Amino acid sequence: MTDAPSLLDMLTVLDSGARTREDILTGPPMPTPHGRSFGGQVLGQALAAAGTTVPADRPIHSMHGYFIRPGASDLGMTFEVDRLHDGRSFSTRRVQAYQEGSVLMSLIASFQEDAAGLEHQERIEVADLPDPESLPSVWQRYGHLAGDGGASWVLNRPFDFRYLESDIILEVPERTNRQRVWMRSRDPLRGDAMLHAAALAFGSDYLLLEPVARRHGIPWATPGMRGASLDHAMWFHRPFRVDEWLLYELDSPTAQGGRGLAHGRFYDRDGALVASVAQESMLRLPQ
Repeated sequence: MTDAPSLLDMLTVLDSGARTREDILTGPPMPTPHGRSFGGQVLGQALAAAGTTVPADRPIHSMHGYFIRPGASDLGMTFEVDRLHDGRSFSTRRVQAYQEGSVLMSLIASFQEDAAGLEHQERIEVADLPDPESLPSVWQRYGHLAGDGGASWVLNRPFDFRYLESDIILEVPERTNRQRVWMRSRDPLRGDAMLHAAALAFGSDYLLLEPVARRHGIPWATPGMRGASLDHAMWFHRPFRVDEWLLYELDSPTAQGGRGLAHGRFYDRDGALVASVAQESMLRLPQ
């Protein structure tokens, strides 16, 4: 049914063999219809690269990245990891993503040993929401467009997205700055917490522009529309698995200057808040 790339393959970064002060790793390309590299993939691979340099008992708790220039989707990435600091309980890494010698993205990530301390969270009543299995998949709604090359970008993602509200692929039935989506990886993802964090960063980038576009009634199918991620910040609060359903709740509090800000929160099936994300994106329409 789908030609979705393997999420595990997309997050597998390899030692380049280069011997420098920094750790140098490489990641595979993921072709896209528009020919530009997907920001989520760059994020996911960058986090995976950083994770190879940190002790396993220090899970990631936050990351902040800036997208500097677009890349080509048919070329692999090179990741330069700088081990900025290893303290008694925290480790900090800087990752630069390169393609053909140019920096595409710069990211700093922080890792921390498990520690006891203050704890609270905003929970939601997931039991009050439709089960993801009861909602149509993107393939069930748009599989008839599989022969259209442009539709492959929506149909062949390595994640299954189930919208509680309508999607905005072809039209926007209701203008609102909020949306909720169940999501999980299409395939089981074997691996540690670091791999699942990289996978969630990868998947989070698909939808963060949507509450901005939804608020203004702009579907993805709008001719000439161009969108791009400008920066991406993420915080990881509690354990989770990306191959199990997570509720992705998004909103956009503001848009101005051709840029829109979106916030996102991820909850597990028990209603626990497992991660948060914020991103500013560029959205341009034909004149």
